[in-house]
Amino acid sequence: MPPDQTPSPPLGGFMARNRAAQPAAFHPAYKTSVWRSPRAPLLSFPSSLSEETGPVFGQSLLGPLDADLLSNFAAPGETAIGPRIIVHGRVVDESGRGVPGALVEVWQANAGGRYRHAKEGYLAPLDPNFGGCGRCLTDAEGHYSFRTVMPGPYPWPNGGNDWRPAHIHLSLFGPSFAQRLITQMYFEGDPLIPLCPILGAVTDAAALQRLVATLDMQATIPMDSRAFRFDIVLRGRRQSVFENRKEGL
Repeated sequence: MPPDQTPSPPLGGFMARNRAAQPAAFHPAYKTSVWRSPRAPLLSFPSSLSEETGPVFGQSLLGPLDADLLSNFAAPGETAIGPRIIVHGRVVDESGRGVPGALVEVWQANAGGRYRHAKEGYLAPLDPNFGGCGRCLTDAEGHYSFRTVMPGPYPWPNGGNDWRPAHIHLSLFGPSFAQRLITQMYFEGDPLIPLCPILGAVTDAAALQRLVATLDMQATIPMDSRAFRFDIVLRGRRQSVFENRKEGL
């Protein structure tokens, strides 16, 4: 029986992750994983009450422009530079049920492939009207949406000529710490995806495909923005791949 079909006993109130689908913590082609990967076997513990009942986020924590990266850092009357896109999807649990009230936070490079970070080393210019981060809460059915610009690819000092595909980082808090997830979203058709050493750590083809957003022409706004759909699974055998770390319970 393939590893992803191996029955897993429930762990506390949540289904166990399929660790075989998650990327290896030690992946020599991704050089920083050599030093930060664990040296001892991982241990699993049953979840506790505090891990199954918190945290709880409310709309009062959000600002009116938090989900609009085109405007939340821009000067009055200005907007971020680059192809405008909408990223939307649904956050679901292992059983396909929408997860309401999940906090979805995003951060990304600008359209030129540069992050607004003190240690950024890429020479692409900063966009004075783009901060590169935002957040929102899922609705009662688990839907989320934000506006931004298409991030650019960028080089990184892993190998002689390694480039990261265009991507957006996502951090999610479901209604419990046991549903914590950090992952990355890529764009369908990007030729850099099969060349990326980080994505090369994801050996399960189906798990890799779950990291790729699809063009959604039904949600595209004419003469304004393309739309990409990215659904996210918290917990269980079909969980979206954690960001190169076998985290969680």
